[in-house]
Amino acid sequence: MHLIVFLIIGGIAGWLAGLLIRGRGFGIIGDIVVGVVGAFIGGFLLTAVGLAALFGAGIIGSIIVAVIGAVVLLFIIKLIKKV
Repeated sequence: MHLIVFLIIGGIAGWLAGLLIRGRGFGIIGDIVVGVVGAFIGGFLLTAVGLAALFGAGIIGSIIVAVIGAVVLLFIIKLIKKV
């Protein structure tokens, strides 16, 4: 059950990050991949700077952290692609 919730959160986060960076999502699989990787990046970054507790431990907090990480991921990818 946790895996399904994790994938749903990843899909939502990837879709939202895609909207913020590109103006559209990446499709279901792409959104899930971007969101799941973004969740790890967001969790790591926010813990490193001491802001992880600010967003709480609920589903909404998890989505926010994953979106932040996914936006960072997409921004870095965008920078690399331009080079």
